[in-house]
Amino acid sequence: MPQAPFCVGADTHPRKPRHTLPAGSTDCHCHVFADPKKYPFVAERSYTPPLQPLENYLRMCDTVGLQRTVQVNASVYGFDNTLSLDVIATLGQHRARGVAGVRPDVSAQELERLHTGGMRGARLSTRVKGYGGSELIELMARKLAPLGWHLQLHVSRSAEIAELETRLTQAPAALVFDHLGCVRGSETTDAAGFQALLRILQRRDDCWVKISSWYHRSQSGPPHYADMRPFAHALVDARPDRVVFGTNWPHPNHFTPEVSPNDGDLIDLFCDWFPDLAARERILVTNPACLYGFPGS
Repeated sequence: MPQAPFCVGADTHPRKPRHTLPAGSTDCHCHVFADPKKYPFVAERSYTPPLQPLENYLRMCDTVGLQRTVQVNASVYGFDNTLSLDVIATLGQHRARGVAGVRPDVSAQELERLHTGGMRGARLSTRVKGYGGSELIELMARKLAPLGWHLQLHVSRSAEIAELETRLTQAPAALVFDHLGCVRGSETTDAAGFQALLRILQRRDDCWVKISSWYHRSQSGPPHYADMRPFAHALVDARPDRVVFGTNWPHPNHFTPEVSPNDGDLIDLFCDWFPDLAARERILVTNPACLYGFPGS
């Protein structure tokens, strides 16, 4: 089997942002990559990450002002959630939650074990190997609903949301969309997939979306990623109570250094996009507490 390509790691010198984040600010989308001898990668994967351990992630969080984390079990680990569970246990569930990779035939007992360990959702992806894709929406939603978990959807292109709209509207579990619905800077807010995302957000009170990874989807590029701002604003305008933020640290599945941003710059850009302090508090603190069940929600 060909070796999955090696991707670029995070900037090791995060800059302290100009802006100060509110207490309880939450990174709702991130990963860590620890010693592969202890936490082996699956053979069928889309990329091979460099070592990006928890201490590096916490250093970034301390620098930029993030205090809570949601560990998305990376696709390179497939259905083995050991690393994410270990991170949650190390940090404590007052500070950390997780999103799992789950087999289609997962048992209720295994889901309960993951729930006890701090998991609150399961991810599907049509972009990366390791999780299973949109063919599993109904099956997984039925399994997750009894625990109150959400189904997190990572699509390869935003148009897939339009194609899946009826199924997603009817899915019997809460939904979370990755990365602004994976819309591209070459699109507009009128794009069919993005409009479908807005409709689903407005029709369902249990549907959420992450403002994350916009740097990877921008055509205009740094430092302002101006083509992505209209999408972020449209989502917040549509459902300010259903939007959360994620760094996507350590920015995996990227293969050129130019697309690995400084996390201090990402925080400042997010704050520049949303200068209203109440809006920031909602996106960074209140909404994540509600979605993931952090203390105070």
